[in-house]
Amino acid sequence: MFSKKLGVTALGFIIAAGMTGCGNTENNDISAAENADSKSFSIVCTIFPEYDWVREILGGRAENADITYLLDKGIDLHSFQPTADDIMKISSCDMFVYVGGESDEWVEDTLSDASNKDMMVINLMDILGDAAKVEEFKEGMQEEDEEDDGGTEETEYDEHIWLSLKNAEILCTEIEKNIAAIDPENSDEYKSNLETYISQLNELDGDFRELIDSSSVKTLIFGDRFPFRYFVDDYGLDYYAAFVGCSAETEASFETIAFLADKIKELDCDTVFTLENSDKSIADTVIRTSGKYVKIAELNSIQSVSKSDIDNGATYLSLMRRNYDVLKDIMK
Repeated sequence: MFSKKLGVTALGFIIAAGMTGCGNTENNDISAAENADSKSFSIVCTIFPEYDWVREILGGRAENADITYLLDKGIDLHSFQPTADDIMKISSCDMFVYVGGESDEWVEDTLSDASNKDMMVINLMDILGDAAKVEEFKEGMQEEDEEDDGGTEETEYDEHIWLSLKNAEILCTEIEKNIAAIDPENSDEYKSNLETYISQLNELDGDFRELIDSSSVKTLIFGDRFPFRYFVDDYGLDYYAAFVGCSAETEASFETIAFLADKIKELDCDTVFTLENSDKSIADTVIRTSGKYVKIAELNSIQSVSKSDIDNGATYLSLMRRNYDVLKDIMK
């Protein structure tokens, strides 16, 4: 739903000009170069789950790698535009990990101009292959305001692949394989770290399955975007939502509000879900329209994790565990 192609070749000339024209930067450049030189290899990740998976697989050797998380300001994947510095880091890194959906259309040009032609590149959606799901437009959802593109309509895939713990295992296995290829001397350690991490993923997956299988609640109502398609499919849940997961819409129509309010009454729901950072206005309107006493609960889509969150201990597993705790209070 977002077109984000960049003139990266032209941007490259701008970067080069900026590097030669800046004054009083020599000491900073030397310091940055010395820091980079002290690392064995460099990895650039677009989103937080990739970044956290890389750290888990590297384990105690993470300090030997220069790991960059591009979206560390808390902006989500659908709104991200790489800076000149981001493109420079990608151009020379040893491994680049990205989701590979429509929001990453800028990547193709960036990689074609990369200075490191031996770079390991991991497109997560390519790794999933046929397991990647076409974006689902459910009954009652607000339609997108699309620009007229001459009648051609491309298939759009749901990018939120990281919200499946089963997908996480597949993707971490691919990441470990590529890290081991870059640093074969420590491959046994990376393999051991992966096995430990997969056991943790499986444990949480088992907890979700036990919780959901034993609950009478089988349908979730979202007064928000819905990025949890992979998650609900894993556990046999149904859902209704205001918008698809990648939607740019912020205002729900009367018809969408009324549909969700009717679903609350029909299913006798006591909870409407929202995402992290939501102002909850749509959820509030849906609840008022339903005329029922309904609480609001927040699930984290793990797509707007900031450096501050990381400094405070956020990990992929801790955020997924927080989602488990939210559901546990509701799905008793």
